[in-house]
Amino acid sequence: MNPSDYRYTEEHEWAHDRGDGTCRLGITEFAQEELGEVVYVNLPEVGARFDAGDEIGTVESVKAVAEIYTPVTGEVVEVNEAIADDPELLNEDPHGKGWLIALRFDSADELAALMDAAAYQTYLEKGEG
Repeated sequence: MNPSDYRYTEEHEWAHDRGDGTCRLGITEFAQEELGEVVYVNLPEVGARFDAGDEIGTVESVKAVAEIYTPVTGEVVEVNEAIADDPELLNEDPHGKGWLIALRFDSADELAALMDAAAYQTYLEKGEG
């Protein structure tokens, strides 16, 4: 189930507004199921800046390598170091302990423009993902 207070992209990333001008980013349950067993995650450094749509890293699984894109513009303020040591966290808890980075976003409007959980669920059900 996709958390109702998260926002989603058509590329199966999520953003969760933490209410302090930052959001956590990660991949959805659907994305991790499609990838299969995650074996490696490559993430950016704290302080790196990205525009919405930029590639911020990659997730490598036994099946494929997938690029991760940021849905919002901003600066990386935190990286989930636990993922480097235990990439399977992405499979176990993609919306919780499997978060990837925290970003200080430039515009709340970019977050608001993403799909809410209901719209994302509809997107998945239509098979558009």
